[in-house]
Amino acid sequence: MEIKILGSGCPKCKIVEERVKSALDELGVNAEVEKVTDFAKMMEYGIMMTPALVMDNEIKCQGRIPSAEEIKEWLRK
Repeated sequence: MEIKILGSGCPKCKIVEERVKSALDELGVNAEVEKVTDFAKMMEYGIMMTPALVMDNEIKCQGRIPSAEEIKEWLRK
């Protein structure tokens, strides 16, 4: 699984990263987590707001911090 956190590196982006890593640990899921801060690369996904969370090239959310439970649900699928 490939997970990307799109954003400038702001505090909200860091919270998303922490929640993703915590959910991965709790569920025992192996995944590559990448932070994307390059504006041009973020625009390739067509997002309008950050932070954004992308799992296996599918945008799961943007412009908000997903809850830990939401992230776990997405990881289970």
